[in-house]
Amino acid sequence: MKKSLFVAAFLFSCLTISYSQNTYSLIFPDSLGWNRLNENEELKFTLTTTRNEPARFHLEGAENSGITFDSLGNFTWKPSFDFADRVAKEKELTVIFEASWKDGKRERQPITFTVLHVNRPPVIEDLPVFYVKLGTTNIYQIQPEFVYDQDGDPLVFRSIQSQLPEGASLNSQGQLQWNPSRGQFTSLKTTPLFLEFIVQDQPDKAETRGRLKLAQTQQDLPPELLIVPGDSLVTIKEDETINLKIYISDPNGDDNVSNAGFVANDKRIPLTALKGNTQLQYEFTWTPGYEYVDDAQGALTSEVTFFVLDKSANRTQKRIRIRVTDAENLIKKDAHLFQKYRNNLAEAYLLINQLDANQKKLNQDYKRARKGKKNRSILNASLGAVTGLSPVVIEQADQSKIVSGVGGTTVLTLGTLEATEVIGRSKESIMDKIKNTIDIRNRAQSAGDEFARKYALKNARRNSEFDKDIEKLRLVLNDQRIVLLELDAYTKNANRVDDKDLKKAFIDFADEPSK
Repeated sequence: MKKSLFVAAFLFSCLTISYSQNTYSLIFPDSLGWNRLNENEELKFTLTTTRNEPARFHLEGAENSGITFDSLGNFTWKPSFDFADRVAKEKELTVIFEASWKDGKRERQPITFTVLHVNRPPVIEDLPVFYVKLGTTNIYQIQPEFVYDQDGDPLVFRSIQSQLPEGASLNSQGQLQWNPSRGQFTSLKTTPLFLEFIVQDQPDKAETRGRLKLAQTQQDLPPELLIVPGDSLVTIKEDETINLKIYISDPNGDDNVSNAGFVANDKRIPLTALKGNTQLQYEFTWTPGYEYVDDAQGALTSEVTFFVLDKSANRTQKRIRIRVTDAENLIKKDAHLFQKYRNNLAEAYLLINQLDANQKKLNQDYKRARKGKKNRSILNASLGAVTGLSPVVIEQADQSKIVSGVGGTTVLTLGTLEATEVIGRSKESIMDKIKNTIDIRNRAQSAGDEFARKYALKNARRNSEFDKDIEKLRLVLNDQRIVLLELDAYTKNANRVDDKDLKKAFIDFADEPSK
């Protein structure tokens, strides 16, 4: 019996030690802002740990990002130019680095990378030849399909004065005007003219130099209001941004443009959404917001009419319909799902702590039971044939003390009061409670670890399996045997549990990463 009790105590101590394993930190680059990088900028480092033993590394959440990360911890990433957005200027990507060892220990840590938008200069392809005729003002509009910006930036054209023929002008919208003289027209017949110009994007002002060929012909461009993209119906979600570029051309020159703007049938579209980069170039940028469309509507279509007026009050206009569809508020949803994720782990943490405290109490009760067996033994003396009973006097200084001796044959029976009752409780009952406590605690720890690891990323919590796994975890936390343990009632308040405590209890727990 003593041997079995010793083995049980030893196994329990081993289990207790297993729950207080040391964690090992992941070592990332220590330079300030190492996780902030530009588009097309390469980031390389080798991930290590504070543990001396080699680890196997793994990365989660980096799908379709272009990140290369091997099991030795070598990290390489060169974000593409289209990773960030020119309007938002930066984009974040959160991934989880994991290190694992042969003994089963693991360490995970979320890292948020911030990618900054990098502006690229405009692109100029081969332009169609500008064919001119004599005796008239020839107008050539450089089209967006031949001169464009890969980042979607608005463009401004600049002329090189030394390259312009006499009487020619190039405005900021890429419109070239020229009324050649007779001599100039005649020279074009034998020697075409090549005109160089500069294209500058806004607002970063990166430049590219282009070249246009001028030759004899007839060509005339009517004035127009150009909207890019040119779709008459644009469909976006509430959380998306619409960005339209407005190009204004006038055959009479830049000075002939009097005013430009828009009129919307929905007053919630602010007039400040239209901003002018130059007199002939505007940009319409607008984000509806999550409250724009009612949940019952599903979608809402608004009409925006862009117009331009010249000094003669001639009006040109184009109408664009913007269809805004209802979008789920992912910010609120992710916050709600994270709270459910954290609260359930917090309840698992509170239960584990309570079971640990109950375990200590049961161990003390069990020790008292063992001591009770020793201290409460009863000596049952069954007297047999006693041949004589006489006092035996021992000579000593104090004659008042006399020791009686028993002579003859005496049969002694040492009876043991079995430690079946200790403070009103059965020893076997205590042992059963110890076993139940250990089993429930192990199941709660295992279920909590699996739940914390599986739903560490916000994208995983959006899955329909999230609520099902919560129910599975709740079944473990509400084990029917808990009632038999007679635990003290306690208030389940997840707010009093710190994130550091959850991280210590469940190493895969990932709190909301700081930006």
